[in-house]
Parts: sequence; structure tokens; C-alpha cells
Amino acid sequence: MHTTPLYRQLANHYLDAIRSGTLKTGERFPSIRLMMEKHAVSLSTAVQVCRELEDYGVLEARPRSGNYIRQPDTLPKPITPPPLDTGVYVGIHEQVSSVLKASQRATIKVNFASAYCASELYPLKILQDHMIKALRQDQHLLGAPGTPCGNIALRSTLARRALTAKTNLAPERIVITNGATEAINLALRAVTQPGDTVAVESPTFYGLLQILESLNLRVLEVPATADAGINLFALEQALQRPERIRALIVIPNLQNPLGSIMPEAHKARLVQLCAEHDTVLIEDDTYGDLVDTEQPLSTLKHWDRTDNVIYCASLNKTLAPGMRLGWISAGKWHDRVEMLKHTQSRGCEALSQLAVSAFMKTPSYERYLRRLRTTLTQQRRHMSAAITRYFPAGTRVTHPQGGTLLWVELPVHYSSMALFHEALKVGIQISPGDIFSNGKRFHHFVRIGCGAPYSPKIDEALATLGQLLKKQG
Repeated sequence: MHTTPLYRQLANHYLDAIRSGTLKTGERFPSIRLMMEKHAVSLSTAVQVCRELEDYGVLEARPRSGNYIRQPDTLPKPITPPPLDTGVYVGIHEQVSSVLKASQRATIKVNFASAYCASELYPLKILQDHMIKALRQDQHLLGAPGTPCGNIALRSTLARRALTAKTNLAPERIVITNGATEAINLALRAVTQPGDTVAVESPTFYGLLQILESLNLRVLEVPATADAGINLFALEQALQRPERIRALIVIPNLQNPLGSIMPEAHKARLVQLCAEHDTVLIEDDTYGDLVDTEQPLSTLKHWDRTDNVIYCASLNKTLAPGMRLGWISAGKWHDRVEMLKHTQSRGCEALSQLAVSAFMKTPSYERYLRRLRTTLTQQRRHMSAAITRYFPAGTRVTHPQGGTLLWVELPVHYSSMALFHEALKVGIQISPGDIFSNGKRFHHFVRIGCGAPYSPKIDEALATLGQLLKKQG
């Protein structure tokens, strides 16, 4: 007996037709009535097939016109999806380290490799004032160790703010961490053993690849696009393979480096897929507050009905990089994460937690975030226009709806690693695409940070990058 629901069998049938080119982009999709007649199915089944294809991002409804095969993703979309190769990451840490060390040895005049905002954009004076107030109220604060899971006032503040993103987090089930890096490290250590397979988006943040290698985990890269994030069709294919995927790590809102935002229907489907295949879903929501919307986007945790999503986040990019404040809500793995946190680094210091909690409770915090988003939008526009102006013909740039990053695709014969080394010689730092994957698919991509206010100095640096690329051509 076939265990796959009929609507999904038909959806897979049409997905195969789209992938093979039988159904082409822009063509009209068979109507509901035609599907009912052709496949002898009910109205509800035919409608569900269309919904399934919409969730996969390959079908779009046009008012009073019907359904059409969706236009191709803008960037980056390989002509042929990269193979789903699994392997132990050996060498990615060395490759990333060599890039970082080369940058540290150079004299940097303009840094396009950073994902942070310029320091003057952060509310440093306000946070300093809250710190001074906290020390006045408790003169013994620095003489006491931090509580194991973190300050309860901050955890309560974070839980209340999560409600605006339709996410319920119990304060007593939140653990404060040293940034999102420690949170993800704790999540992986809680649910995996050396040799397990973990899936990631491709491309993905190079720091995550270093963590996975250090934990001796096998890694499966699943292709992602700049408009919708991880490819759900490719993921479902991977989940159906004999080798179990123990965990999946994704950044649903403003993915690093793509800047993609996962559609709401995709978020719901992703959570469902992982629950069905007993794959732990680890969500990194570091960039969510930088999305250009007044109404916060939903998290994956919002769609979680089986307690299978581990939620990780951080304030490093949005508020204060120097404080290294992150947190994890690990659900049914809370007790293990709490133990691992104590073993790994003990409780985080209390002063910064008190200052951040006090600030986040005030209306000033939301006003600060609105100003920051507006500023970053302007900076991204200036940077994108300059890249288009100075870089070689055929260069493509993402247009993320928030954040500090642009993902730039150069014509395929250019080398971002060569550009990285030549740029360092003149004091300009970039992030070459090679470090965002264990493969070689992104050798002609560059991640450009837009965290600093646009200036003649930045404009000149981008023009210099364009000149260096012309020498390659």
C-alpha cells in the first residue's frame, strides 16, 4: 500500500515535470478542473496539490488568470542543483582560518567582511548609563558569579518580545549564552554524536562550518536561494535517503550570506518535514530584528507543535557586539543544554544582562531599531548601486529586505579568492565565497558588508575592487 498521500504523489509528479523541463517557467499550470478530470481526484485533492506546489515556491497564482509555473529565482540559482554530497568536513576550518589570519596580518583601511554595524550606530551611551545604574543599585554585582541560566529579568524580557513574533518561550526554559555561536554549539552537542549527519543551507555562514568540523559531524549541504532560503524539494529528497539526518540548521530570516527570508508557508512546511523525519530543527534567529518590517516575521518556533525546534538568537548584530549576549530555548532538550552550558562555560556575567534588559523594556529600544533599519536600508542601496556601477558587466547583487549583507555573484570566470588576496594588498577586506561552502560552487561569489555609513572612502574602495576585477578579466 502506498503510504504517501495522493495529493503529495501528484505534487511530486508535477515537480518532476518542472525539474525535467516538461513544464517550463512562465507556462500556465493545469487548472483545478483539468486535474480533477485527468487524475480522477476530488476538488480538495486538486486544491491541495496546488497549495503544495506553492509551498515549494514553483507555482504562483495570478488573479483571474489561473496558476503559472513560477519565474526563476534571481540569485543565486544554479542551472543544475548541486548534488547532495555528504562528507566529513576536513579542511574547511583550515581554509577559513587562513582567510582570517591573512586579514589579521594586513593593514585594513576598509572592512567589507564584517556583518556588524559601525559602532556609532549602536546605542552605546544608553547601555553604559544602564550599566552604571545597575552597579549603583548593587555594589556587589561584580563580586557574585552569574546565575547558571542567566538573569531572569533578561530572560523574561526576551520571552515577552518573542510574543510579537508569535513565539511562546517560557523564561525559565531560556538559557543565556555567549552569543549565538555558543547557543548553536550547545544545541548540536545536545542532540548529536560524532559521526552524525547534520544538514545546512548552502551557502551558509562559515563559522557554522567550523563548528561542525570541530564536532566531527558529517555535513549535508542543501541548496538555498536568495528569495526563499533552503530548497524544500531538495531537502525532502535528502530526508528520504537511508542515511538519517540528525539535525538541520537554518537561518529563516535574513540568512547569512544570502539575505533570504523564508516565506511563511515554507516555514510551516519545513517544521512539518523535520518533525515527520525525526530531524531536530535548529533555528538561528540572529538577524530577525533587522528585517525591514514594522511587524516582526514569524519564527520557525512559532510553527512548532512537537517541541522539535531549538531556538537560538543573539543581540550581537542588533545591539552590542562587545557584550556577546545570545540565548537558546531548547524545549525538550533544556535540561541537557543547561548541563552542557554549565560544563562548557558556566553562567554569563550579569552586568551586561541587566543593562540590556533595562533598555529593552523601554520604548526607546523600538525607536532605536526603527532608526537602525532605516539607516541600513539606505546603506545597502548605496552599496548596491556602487557595485553595479564599478563591477564587471554581468555582476548580480541580492536585494535583501534588511540586514547588513549583500551577496554578490561575479561572472563565473572571476575568482573571489584571488580578489580577496589582491584587495588585502591595498587595505580592503572582503569575504570570498569559497569559505561559505565545503565545495567550490561559490568561487565567484563575494559577501559584502554594509554596516558602515556610506562615504567617499567606501565609494573609492568599491571602485578599487572593480578595478582589481578588471585585471582578472
